[in-house]
Amino acid sequence: MADKELVVYVDGDWVVKSQASVSVYDHGFLYGDGVFEGIRAYDGVIFRFQEHLERLYNSAKSIKLQIPLSPEEMTRPAVDTLKRNKLNDAYIRLIITRGVGDLGVDPRKCRTPSVMVMTEPVDPTYGSVANQKGITAIISSFRRDMVDATTHEIKSLNYLNSVLAKLEATDAGADDAVMLDRSGFVSEATTTNIFIVKKDELFTPPTSAGILPGVTRKRVIKLARELGYNMYEKGLTPYEVTIADEAFLTGTLAEIVPLVKVRGIVIGDGRPGPVTKSIMDAFVKIRSDPRDGLPIYEKTERIVSRK
Repeated sequence: MADKELVVYVDGDWVVKSQASVSVYDHGFLYGDGVFEGIRAYDGVIFRFQEHLERLYNSAKSIKLQIPLSPEEMTRPAVDTLKRNKLNDAYIRLIITRGVGDLGVDPRKCRTPSVMVMTEPVDPTYGSVANQKGITAIISSFRRDMVDATTHEIKSLNYLNSVLAKLEATDAGADDAVMLDRSGFVSEATTTNIFIVKKDELFTPPTSAGILPGVTRKRVIKLARELGYNMYEKGLTPYEVTIADEAFLTGTLAEIVPLVKVRGIVIGDGRPGPVTKSIMDAFVKIRSDPRDGLPIYEKTERIVSRK
């Protein structure tokens, strides 16, 4: 017998994936007016869940979007959706939209924000080929939005900036795009943060470069220091990336991905480097540690994950 269809949480109810929907008058659909979080669960533990919740509520606050659930109340639908779908290893998407309004841009016309939770199974070995071989990137002609405009510090539903850069990378035959800020300094890739390694020291752009302050990025910074590496947040030029000994990207779904070629220039020897590998190995060891996340199940209710 085939597995049952996954269910999605929508405003207090669980509905099957094929029937989950929002109104065409929802401002999230009309204008990208909303916020979201992408979160991973590993072996029954939601990785850095509290940090993701904190960022979700900070993003909402910055756009004057009142989430109708408290952070404590938001935990329940996230956990229950995973349980209903019998998932131990999953990608979780929390979405808050401004709600139904009219065709005008004025958010005061929106009555009640909508809350949605989606969960999808993810094989723990997801992305292993990219992790082993590394990926390539261009330097995008599309600049990251300014921090005093639609800053990417807010994890909003509007990802057009990243979509355009991704299309540009695809047209150029590359896997991804490294994006610059308005001053020409390196910001981040389309959906991931960037790190470089030079003489066994690590560097990553600061939030002033228009980046999303990634949860995985933050844990990798801590992890690098725990492993004994010097770790710095500083402005990086495209030149510094191309002459780096190693480079890698970090993100919730991507985890840690070696970057082996940028703008046609080989990084290091064109293979994942030793520092990158050491951080990747260390990350695998901590990602399902309950001390780094929220356990989904009590020991007595452990289940066999959906395949």
